[in-house]
Amino acid sequence: MEDALRTVHGIATANGGSVTWEDVDGDLTSGQWGRIIETGLLRSADEGFELTDPEGIERALDGDVEGDVSLGFDDLPEIDEETKEAASWSQYDKLAAVGSVMMMVGYYFDPVQNVVGGTLDLLLGPLLAVLPFYLVIFSVALLTGLYSSLLMANLMDHDKLSVYRERMNVIKEKREAAKERGDDEAVERIQEKQMEMMGDQLGMMKTQFRPMVWVMLLTIPVFLWLWWTIGQGTVGTEGQPDMIMPLVGGVNWNEGVLGPLRAWIFWYILCSFGFGQVLRKSLNIRTSPT
Repeated sequence: MEDALRTVHGIATANGGSVTWEDVDGDLTSGQWGRIIETGLLRSADEGFELTDPEGIERALDGDVEGDVSLGFDDLPEIDEETKEAASWSQYDKLAAVGSVMMMVGYYFDPVQNVVGGTLDLLLGPLLAVLPFYLVIFSVALLTGLYSSLLMANLMDHDKLSVYRERMNVIKEKREAAKERGDDEAVERIQEKQMEMMGDQLGMMKTQFRPMVWVMLLTIPVFLWLWWTIGQGTVGTEGQPDMIMPLVGGVNWNEGVLGPLRAWIFWYILCSFGFGQVLRKSLNIRTSPT
């Protein structure tokens, strides 16, 4: 690449700063030409291309710069300290993750389910006395959808997350371009850079999952209470459907409506998903980076 760059620099200098592919065809391969453009050393001009920094390229070719000259990754967005801090979890975030995992045990371990369900029944149990069970699920889904949306909006920094995604997209585009022009050396160099950027993927995952652990910590107990209530046999009626569902008809709460998916779980998912979407639109809550 040094000889190729020296050729481009010499022709551009002789032509008053501009150079075209026709000027260097025969001296450079199409892969070398494309690589020089890709790295930003050439930019489009009125008559072909022009060098972005002819003096800097000349100093580099003459060996008047310290260290190696980077030709490939200068356009990657930088991850500043603030972005790194946004991806780090506090002690409270880690405790929330541990608490969520412990709550999930209640799906398989009845003593945990009984403790969580019995405790929340003191708070949510009165709803069963004044509302039919489908409206209880409706109300609980509205509550969980509201605080889930608020937690996602306040705990996930989409601007910081977009930095990680932009870096990954840029390196992906570089690799695809190198493959298209058959530049094996560039592909190998980009793959090495991708290995160095493995920490970016970890940072992006931590940024995405931070609000999720708080949502799970608050949502799993409510879901366990519904599960516990159904198991107590205090809701529903024998001999007649508990609810008439669209396209399904009359069903009992523990009856499967989509394979093993029980009717009450299906109704909760519909209510929670629907209310979540309406609340995000109403409150203008962004759930993905721009």
